[in-house]
Amino acid sequence: MLDKLAAVEAKYSQIEARLAAPETYQDPALVARLNKEQAQLQPLVDTFRAYRRTVEARDQAQELLGDPEMRQLAQEEYQQALDQLPELERRLQILLLPRDPHDEKNVILEIRAGVGGEEAALFAHSLYRMYAMYAERRGWQVEVDSISETELGGIKEISFTIEGEGAWSRLKFESGVHRVQRVPETESGGRVHTSTATVAVLPEMEEADVHLDPADIEMQVFRSSGAGGQHVNKTSSAVRLIHKPTGTVVECQQERSQFQNRDKAMRILASRLYEAEQEKITSEYTAQRRSQVGTGMRNERIRTYNFPQGRVTDHRIGLTLYKIDGIMNGDLDELIDALAAADQAERLKSEQVN
Repeated sequence: MLDKLAAVEAKYSQIEARLAAPETYQDPALVARLNKEQAQLQPLVDTFRAYRRTVEARDQAQELLGDPEMRQLAQEEYQQALDQLPELERRLQILLLPRDPHDEKNVILEIRAGVGGEEAALFAHSLYRMYAMYAERRGWQVEVDSISETELGGIKEISFTIEGEGAWSRLKFESGVHRVQRVPETESGGRVHTSTATVAVLPEMEEADVHLDPADIEMQVFRSSGAGGQHVNKTSSAVRLIHKPTGTVVECQQERSQFQNRDKAMRILASRLYEAEQEKITSEYTAQRRSQVGTGMRNERIRTYNFPQGRVTDHRIGLTLYKIDGIMNGDLDELIDALAAADQAERLKSEQVN
């Protein structure tokens, strides 16, 4: 491990030297790439340097243990270093885990009302609002691609893109069945109902990331049914793409031009086809071994939102938080941090076994 860490530190130092050279700034693209590489390596390098300083402090303190005048102070410093090293080693092992290649990608979220009729549609709307508010907290942009609403303000289904640094790394564990237990607005008797909505989180893929044969794609155009005024109603700007080999259908109608809608629909189609292939791989893997955090597949119940008791429970890691109002208003970091930590621990365990 130490040889690998030393090599990473050497690469980091090379990047620093290149960024310090005036001629580097004649190439803005190179500067952007170097800055990105430096930012990715910095947590690992900083932790490695802290680890090395702690090892040096331990060794120096150990040498002074034989000095009667310095023994007490040396013993304290020696013990402090011993206490710090295991945590630093654990952090280094986690930081050395292979990075998810999609962590910096934007995401496409698709929410569909499940069991529960109108209440399920209202819950789907609540989930959309929750993720939109979380995106706002992170400084990300939200763009609705397509939406089907009910008369009471619920959502039958919605597809929207969240654009921002690290969006996939934070939201990739949200895929699955979300369950709500609450008294519906449509319920006059005050009885608690259980409803569900399905969330799918896809890394936004470009056409170049997934092989798409134009001959396999049928494009249809139609008039948008959403907001947009006379322009939307009078022109066929909405686009429907049908991937004939798989039967996958994608619609996009929120942009004002047909070209923009087609471009967005192609990215959504690429993302869905990529996700389908990943689900196939995941299914084969989990038939042999199931991870702690869960597969993230759509048919897996992952979380319950219990309004009468004010709690949210993530079933994959057994975490219950009594802060449902905050969570529904986009305060998701505590949940997401716990899921990320559980995923890291599981991957670390797998690395050690292998």
